[in-house]
Amino acid sequence: MLIIPGIIASSYPRVSNSYESIATVTVGAGGSSSADFTSISNAYKQLQIRYIGRGTAALDEVALRIRFNSDTGSNYARHILEGNGASASAFAASSGNLMACGSVSGSTATASAFGAGIIDILDYTNTNKNKTIRVLDGIDRNGGGVIDFTSGLWINTNAITSISLFADSGNLAQYSSFALYGVKG
Repeated sequence: MLIIPGIIASSYPRVSNSYESIATVTVGAGGSSSADFTSISNAYKQLQIRYIGRGTAALDEVALRIRFNSDTGSNYARHILEGNGASASAFAASSGNLMACGSVSGSTATASAFGAGIIDILDYTNTNKNKTIRVLDGIDRNGGGVIDFTSGLWINTNAITSISLFADSGNLAQYSSFALYGVKG
């Protein structure tokens, strides 16, 4: 046991037991308009989605979007900080009918290159507050990398029971994969 004055290390959850695999969606031949998780259990403190993805749109980068509980109302807001090694930029939007949650490589990006990211969905069952996400992702833009840090808000206090992820333009390409994990509290 690690001993730090004033802190008992055994009071922290063990990392190896903190995440439980719930479901994985891997896109098959021909692509898919979305990757969907439904009937999500309320047995966890938080959710996490780990993904690798590629889009079918003729772009180097395709924005990845997320919706909760099939809500298409103007109930989403987001902030994005992006860096490419030479410069940084920031974006914000509110009253949207979807939320940004990273990027995937487009069909004109380096062959076989996939974007990768992690989406944390915080307190997804708490009906006393709106739902927030944080995302860290990166892609290759034909030899030039881009990394994004995104935060998002679903202005709704309902527990999240379903998640839909989709490309902003075109479809999700074959072999794109999204793994949903429950984070124990």
